[in-house]
Order: sequence, then C-alpha cells, then structure tokens
Amino acid sequence: MRKIKISLLHLLLEAGNISHNMRLIEQYVLKEAENGSHLIVTPELAVSGLQFKHLIGCDWISEQPNEWMKELAMKIKPYRTTALIGSPEREGPFLFNSVFVLGQEGKIIGKQRKFNSIIDDWSSPGEEVEVFDLGGVKIGIMICADAYIPSIADKIYQKGAEIIVAPSSWGPGLYGPEGEWEQRSVQTGLPVFVCNRTGEDCSVSFWEAESAVILNGQKIFLHKSRESTVLTFEWNVEERKII
Repeated sequence: MRKIKISLLHLLLEAGNISHNMRLIEQYVLKEAENGSHLIVTPELAVSGLQFKHLIGCDWISEQPNEWMKELAMKIKPYRTTALIGSPEREGPFLFNSVFVLGQEGKIIGKQRKFNSIIDDWSSPGEEVEVFDLGGVKIGIMICADAYIPSIADKIYQKGAEIIVAPSSWGPGLYGPEGEWEQRSVQTGLPVFVCNRTGEDCSVSFWEAESAVILNGQKIFLHKSRESTVLTFEWNVEERKII
C-alpha cells in the first residue's frame, strides 16, 4: 500500500509582513517535518500575503531560491520531507506568483507558476504545467483560481499526477470559490487537496475560507479557523481515501 502523510498549513498570514510570514511558515513547516509528514503545503503567496502590492510594492521581490528559501530547504532535509512554499518570484523584468517545491535532498526541485494572473495585476502568467514525483507519488499543483480553467487540471492528469494540490488564498463572497475545486476533481477523477488560509487582507476576508480534501466532487474533510492550524492526514494513494 502506498500512503503519504500530508499537512496542509491553514495559516493566519499578514499582507506585506514578509518577516512575520516567513517566521510563521518556518515554524509550522519544521514542526510538521519533525512530526513525520511527507508533504507539507503552504497557502498561495504565503510569504507575502495576497494583497501586498499597495503596502510594500514589488521592488523587494527577488529571484528564487533566495537565501531564506535555501536555508529552509536545508533545515527540512534531515526529515526527508517535501514542502510547497507559495511566494512571488522575479525572473528578469517579469514577476510570477509561484509555488516552490523543496525536495527531500534539501534543494528546490521545481516550481509551478500561476496561470490565471488577472486578479494578481503585478504577476505574469505561467506557461508550463509541471508534475512532481515525491518518491513514488506524483502530484500536480493548481494554484488558487487556476481551478477556473479546466485545461490546467487536464494537463496535470495527462502528465500522470495522482493528486492535485491546490495552494490557495481564496475567500468566500464576491468572486469566491463556487465549486471549481469540486468540478476539477470530477473532471480528472483525482483527489484535490486545498490548502487555503485565514485572516484578512485589504479587501478580501479569509476568516471563512476553507481548506479541504475533495474527491469525486465532494468535500470529505474540511477546515476553517480564525487562527493558524494544521490539517494532517494520511492518504491511501491506491484506494484514494483517508486512512
């Protein structure tokens, strides 16, 4: 039986407070690595918060991996875990909303850039769908509103993923999620693990935002909170169920 222990970090992030968010991410990532999780997921833009631009601008955004990202990758290396870290990144004149994959060997083994950048007016759209092999379990990354687009989930499925992980900063209300994750799970037949967040940015409230495990269009496990919490579970890959 192939199984994977997963921790979804439902974090109380602060827009524009980079040092605070980095400390929070590191605290929870290391704790879950020590607890034996194989895959640890942070929300979309966990490093910056969603609506950071009007607070701190974009000049601070650097090429990745920066020193903090490299150090975090090395800190989790002894635990043989993989962490997905949501952060802006720079490549030449272009900026991207990305999720970085910190692998078991203490290195960044890849990244997924968000395609749907209409809301993130500072960000250029991604171009490639990547699938990552985490030691025998293949995952694809679908960032937040990329769930709007059926073609992204299709490409994840076609590239052989067994799980879709959805790092998100997507609160309910106007333009909030309306069944997109459920639709992608039905469309592909794959489980969708949503790592959302809590808190409040300038015009978006996340207090009622949900992190969830979704299968065949149904939320079989979900959580929302007003403080940082962790959803940890073991997943049977073959039988597609929580153990």
